[in-house]
Amino acid sequence: MYTGLFVPCFIDQLYPATALHMIEVLRKANELSRSHMRFHYHDGQTCCGQVAFNGGYWDEARELGKKFIGDFIGYDHIVGLSASCVGMVRNHYPELFYNSALHNEAKGLAKKIYEFTDFIVNVLRVEDLGARLEETICFHDSCAALREYRLTDQPRKLLSKVRGLELVEMKDSDVCCGFGGTFAVKHEAISTAMAEQKIQNALDTGATYIVSTEASCLMHLQCYSDKHNLPVKTIHIADLLAKGLKNK
Repeated sequence: MYTGLFVPCFIDQLYPATALHMIEVLRKANELSRSHMRFHYHDGQTCCGQVAFNGGYWDEARELGKKFIGDFIGYDHIVGLSASCVGMVRNHYPELFYNSALHNEAKGLAKKIYEFTDFIVNVLRVEDLGARLEETICFHDSCAALREYRLTDQPRKLLSKVRGLELVEMKDSDVCCGFGGTFAVKHEAISTAMAEQKIQNALDTGATYIVSTEASCLMHLQCYSDKHNLPVKTIHIADLLAKGLKNK
């Protein structure tokens, strides 16, 4: 099976190490599953078009989508690090390309693209990666992961198998952190207040790290924490799992 690695532009530009950690974790999961999947990174890939689509610029989003389809159409599976970007392809490409020359291709792509943790748990059928990490964490369920992608308990299944890791649930873990892409720019005061509430809920758990599947949410929360000199830090689940694999 030939699996394409989808690295969203946000991660490519700001958190490239997270993409490398995804590859490390996928290789380990592939080894444990004995699925013999081959992973490939298409270095010409660009944005999926989500930002343009959400902003109402559908023509521009469609142009980006055409390129995305061309880049990824040949894979058996596609795995990505952002549920919001993967959710864009799954839920909105069939709409964006409805009754067009790429209608069938868009529908086909939507059926074989997966968020990182969902791919490991439900495609590779692996939950215990053999990782070890002595930390206390809480988990942030992002809006896109829950409502756009409909991610359920896959991240927690992986975290629960990390030896030495204590997951303490924070209050309102499924409430928005306030980022929301352009929302954070257009409604700065509201966005900041939502980040403050999320950070306080994390501090109340005594956790060292806030973990999530979404780098954008984590950036927003880390910026608030840094600005106010607060002790809680953020970490993407791919980074945490890769760190845990090094401590076996």
